[in-house]
Amino acid sequence: MNNKSKRKTSNLQSKDKKSLFIGGLIVLFIAATPFIFYTYKNFPSDTKVWETSFFTIETAYHSVNTYAWFVVSKVVPLSLLLLWFFTCKHWWHWIILVPIAMYTFQLWGIFNESQGLDEVELYYLLPLMMIIVPGVYLVRAKLFAKARGADLKSFEEELGTNRSLWGQIKDLFN
Repeated sequence: MNNKSKRKTSNLQSKDKKSLFIGGLIVLFIAATPFIFYTYKNFPSDTKVWETSFFTIETAYHSVNTYAWFVVSKVVPLSLLLLWFFTCKHWWHWIILVPIAMYTFQLWGIFNESQGLDEVELYYLLPLMMIIVPGVYLVRAKLFAKARGADLKSFEEELGTNRSLWGQIKDLFN
């Protein structure tokens, strides 16, 4: 074996090891999410102020435990959605930004301790959805047109044919 092929093999092996290590960390994180979620139970449930030697948490919620439950119930799905977004290779992965934005606005509302929790983020999401949803649909339409070819006349004829409900459902999965 010459020197070039040895270096290529060595380089591929180091990339494979790095990929396996990162994949292992991702799997470990996903497997740990139920344990991360239930960390809120370790916060005191009878006080609105929790002081430690490292930090102080003061909340307007019923208790620090309730505040921690709200935070964790938004952070865990948000982190899983972010992981999904950054590791997804499908063309439609941009639509995942909509629930990411929703959880981000909800978390922002929790940190600001707004009383209208989970109510106003829809107004912030609408402009984002007005950009992302048509954009993703446009990409889908372009991919669909390329896959079917530029023959729009046969496509229109196919749309005009009467099919049963079962036939329409089968066409969704073709």
